[in-house]
Amino acid sequence: MECQECHQRPATLHYTQVINGHKTEIQICEVCAKEKGYMTYPEDGYSLHNLLTGLFNFESGTVGSPGAHLQKEKDVQCPKCGLTFTEFKQIGKFGCGECYHTFSSNLNPIFRRVHSGNTEHRGKIPKRKGGNLHLKKQLANYKTELKELIINEEFEQAAVIRDKIKELEAKINRKETGDSNDTSTFHE
Repeated sequence: MECQECHQRPATLHYTQVINGHKTEIQICEVCAKEKGYMTYPEDGYSLHNLLTGLFNFESGTVGSPGAHLQKEKDVQCPKCGLTFTEFKQIGKFGCGECYHTFSSNLNPIFRRVHSGNTEHRGKIPKRKGGNLHLKKQLANYKTELKELIINEEFEQAAVIRDKIKELEAKINRKETGDSNDTSTFHE
């Protein structure tokens, strides 16, 4: 089908416009679409970098919702490869493994948005090989939570977490010693 505007080039776009219930459809080529203003995206299309930049709102310095700002610092630079955070924002790739640790304080807001609020990977643990690993991870989480509660002087809640820690430690010890009479009622 040829372009309905210039009648010279093949139509590559189908444009439908509805105004006051009146529907108008046209078949148009890319050149005419650009001239008429029907195409508003860049000629090159969208690159992965542009997509990520838009997702993270790097250019404006915010991530996602209003009020979530990236850490304002001088341009942080990776000590191993020399990549700066500004350069990372432009290219969207780390220069080396150390960049992740160097820029970590600026990346947490991004990870929270992209990974549904999580800033660390929590993969699955195989039941056969995992053993008590999931219990040990839960224990570490409880200990971290206990420290935060004590710092915030929330002693009643800290006592509850302390009891959960004791119960979980006992359960881990029973599993490691091979005691199959595990009658604990621990629930996460």
